[in-house]
Amino acid sequence: MTVPAPHHVAVLALAPVVAFDLSIPAQMLAMVETRAGKTAYRVRTLSPDGLPVPTVNGYGVTPQGDLSGLERADTVIVAGTRCPEVLEGGAVDARVAEALRAARSRARLVSLCTGSFVLAAAGLLEGGRAATHWRYAQQFRRLFPAVDLDTNPLYVADRGILTSAGGAAAIDLCLHLIREDHGSAVANRVARYNVVAPVRDGGQAQFVEHPVREDAGTSTARARALMSEHLERRLSLGDLAAHCHMSVRTFTRRFRQETGLSPAAWLTSARLEHARHLLESTELAVDDIAARAGLGSGTNLRQHMREALDTTPSAYRRAFRSSPAVSAAEPVRAV
Repeated sequence: MTVPAPHHVAVLALAPVVAFDLSIPAQMLAMVETRAGKTAYRVRTLSPDGLPVPTVNGYGVTPQGDLSGLERADTVIVAGTRCPEVLEGGAVDARVAEALRAARSRARLVSLCTGSFVLAAAGLLEGGRAATHWRYAQQFRRLFPAVDLDTNPLYVADRGILTSAGGAAAIDLCLHLIREDHGSAVANRVARYNVVAPVRDGGQAQFVEHPVREDAGTSTARARALMSEHLERRLSLGDLAAHCHMSVRTFTRRFRQETGLSPAAWLTSARLEHARHLLESTELAVDDIAARAGLGSGTNLRQHMREALDTTPSAYRRAFRSSPAVSAAEPVRAV
């Protein structure tokens, strides 16, 4: 059997780099191994000139290469940075911009947190949709008005470029990359080992600093648990609000504050995630999967998958059933 070549990931660090962002790809992606015990991702940290890079956290990082490493990358990840020229002036070194634009034609581009400023400064996000840390949203919009900045999701995938919100959203995006490449079962094992949620509710709107002035002691978590346990059921807003002992108006407002999504959008996302799991792990017919996931019919499932993933249930199942078997590495081999 032919052993698949590792997927090369280049993580670009611009000084001063956010150390947390820089560490996440190596931690999450390097855990994935083929059944033969070979690494599925080879992760290398790069800097523009190959020299050590200071972090915002008070220590330096020694990279494994310079910009030439982008030429061999299948995925390029730009870590968050606090570089004043980038964040305040919207400018990036011409060599970096040129290297990223060249990589665009052959590699998947990803940014974590304020790494989106670097991609935007290189002209790669213009006319598209992107995410960044909510605290830097006003600066981003001022510098890059031609980019459709969405401050709600934890990450955005648009035209082959993926951008994440701040902080732990980088973990969510890296899990998404694993899920996209190898399926939800592998991503779930990586998440479990790192003691994080495989898929988090809602978006970063729930973390923006805005006070909740009334009913501050209440939560819609009970309704989300009810929906998750009964994806196939049709629960009205009235049912969900009553389950949380709220009026429909208060429940709807609070749900969006806590998750960044409407109840209907959250439920659709949860149902689609369950349908993907069933496609990967069972031989059930598409209509049966749609019914179990609460999406009604195979036609509805196809429509949701086309809109959300640009694929069909049969194509999705075929891709993950025919791809090389991989697994999350055992803890003793985890990086």
